[in-house]
Amino acid sequence: MIAFLSGVVREVRENSAVVVAGGVGYEVQCPAGTLAKLAVGQPAELNTRFVVREDAQLLFGFLDQDSVRLFDLLTGVSGVGPKLGLALLSAMPVSALAQGLLSGDVKLLSSVSGVGKKTAERLVLELQNKVPEHLAAPATGSGGRAAPVATTAGRDAVDALLALGFREAQVRAAVAELLATDPAQSADALIRKALGRLR
Repeated sequence: MIAFLSGVVREVRENSAVVVAGGVGYEVQCPAGTLAKLAVGQPAELNTRFVVREDAQLLFGFLDQDSVRLFDLLTGVSGVGPKLGLALLSAMPVSALAQGLLSGDVKLLSSVSGVGKKTAERLVLELQNKVPEHLAAPATGSGGRAAPVATTAGRDAVDALLALGFREAQVRAAVAELLATDPAQSADALIRKALGRLR
């Protein structure tokens, strides 16, 4: 088992990064949030999971242990492979995904590309009592996780953006991240800023 990888970022791709460690370049599949924080030429240390299949050997990397814990839980569910686990972690912050699992929000989970209603229901059934509650806790400002959409303005903004046709997982993630930086924002301000991120 490769527990972590420490090296210099050589390349950041659409769904992966190349990290050079010990003279070897490792391609690491990462969720969107991790890739956004990696910079070419800069050092990086990723918590990893090494997955061996008949047709491939894949390395998955995450910046924090919370993401690794959730990835392990997701891929432990029958029918949920590492690529789908990565898609779920890319679609929304860890706190929003954990909250969705704990609250049994099938609609939120099935809004992620590749996750059908039956898979979402299976995730809830198997993980609702396994997800540690602290993973769903709002960010304190330094934890790096976006707070769940808990304000009236936030809920109004989500409703308005959904009416415009954006995917629910992306909308909730964008609004939650905006609220994490300033919980007192109005619905109009949230909608305007979220549109800039979603378009």
